[in-house]
Amino acid sequence: MTERIEAEAIHSVAPEEFGEHDLDPELESLAGERHVVVCRRGGHPSIFELAWAMLRRKPIEPVTLLVEERVPEGETVDVTVEETSIAGVYRVV
Repeated sequence: MTERIEAEAIHSVAPEEFGEHDLDPELESLAGERHVVVCRRGGHPSIFELAWAMLRRKPIEPVTLLVEERVPEGETVDVTVEETSIAGVYRVV
């Protein structure tokens, strides 16, 4: 099953950099030759949205995307994804 996610890239790891990061072995095998991008779901929040999330004690949800091409940090992506066997990790289709 697929879903649409809008998210802001916080950190991106290229396949050739996997050895330099402490990635979960299962995540590394799922990624294969794809980039691993850690994102903030919903895009870049305003100061008001950050304050509101803090007051409600509802944190901003992180998601991890497995993508074909590198996504620069700070860029907002709007992609169609499918769930993987790891919670919070999605493969872009």
